[in-house]
Amino acid sequence: MRIVVATDSFKESLTSLEAGEAIREGIAAVDPEAHVDVRPLADGGEGTAEALALGLGGRLEKVSVTGPLGKKVEAAYGILPDGVAVVEMAEAAGIGLVSPAERNPYRATTFGVGELLRHAIAKGCRRFIVGIGGSATNDGGAGMLMALGVQFLTAEGREISLGAEGLRDLCEIRTDDVLPELANAAFRVACDVENPLCGAKGCSAVYGPQKGATAESVAQMDQWLAGYARLTQKTFPHADPNFPGAGAAGGLGFGFLAYTHATLESGVNIVLEETKLEDYIKDADLVITGEGRLDAQTMMGKAPFGVAKLAKKHHKPVFAFAGAVTRDARELNAHGIDAFFPILRGVSTLDEALDKKNARQNMRDTAEQVMRLIHTGIRR
Repeated sequence: MRIVVATDSFKESLTSLEAGEAIREGIAAVDPEAHVDVRPLADGGEGTAEALALGLGGRLEKVSVTGPLGKKVEAAYGILPDGVAVVEMAEAAGIGLVSPAERNPYRATTFGVGELLRHAIAKGCRRFIVGIGGSATNDGGAGMLMALGVQFLTAEGREISLGAEGLRDLCEIRTDDVLPELANAAFRVACDVENPLCGAKGCSAVYGPQKGATAESVAQMDQWLAGYARLTQKTFPHADPNFPGAGAAGGLGFGFLAYTHATLESGVNIVLEETKLEDYIKDADLVITGEGRLDAQTMMGKAPFGVAKLAKKHHKPVFAFAGAVTRDARELNAHGIDAFFPILRGVSTLDEALDKKNARQNMRDTAEQVMRLIHTGIRR
């Protein structure tokens, strides 16, 4: 029997590969002869760099960069064997790096994201996968671009300050000192939202309040970003603040599209393509996927749904494991996941459920019982 296992990470508990290995152990307890391919999986968000780098035989690079509020943070990105760099903006500018009391999109900057890209370019990387979820910022990507050599200047010819508030004073954009290697760099940006840069559905109005913005600051930042977009269009006429996804990650999507060779794509699709999962699924008898919580939202571009779609293209049965399963998850049965199984074995606290040792054992035990069911079959 040939089985492909590709689960997303179980946040705060198991990585994608750890979950996959636990499933492999459970399968082996019943069928030691089964051929099990454990493949890394992510949706472009947290854990993508680690899953791809370690799962595909690459490496992780760690570097000290500017955090969202200016303090240095230790960030990691992946380099795959073919030289592709996998960067998560949240490593340098994520909302998880800022306590709720300190969240302030006026000041939060993407400068550290640019430092990560610069470091990877110095390592010889020219192709990038960039996950942009979980940002603390609303600076339109200006901080990132400053780190890459773009000059955003005030009327007096000084560089603007970092954060969204710097855009208030922006009067001129110069690109003479941009890192020359950027001209040959290509970016696949994992983006699963379609917000424009400005307006009622723009990044300031929709996501600003989550990052500490008030009603007044939302209006101000929206105005500043509109001015930034107009100035950008003078240098880059193709820049489109209304392009779906331009408002992603506080406008970082716009920054990538306007100033670099970038495409915005489904994070799951990027990962599925990069891991060549379809090549493994084509010859499989069973596909197993999963994530920490299965619910109706899983169908909205999450990793297990992407795996299920790919498996059904080749008419393969799909099982899913999850730490928790909601009642509305049954909708997944009509969208490619043939059966799903919660792995919790009894009543427990959240801390107990998330404990890595417990989660691994629960996953292994559940996989074993599912395999026993498969091997037993239905006796008439």
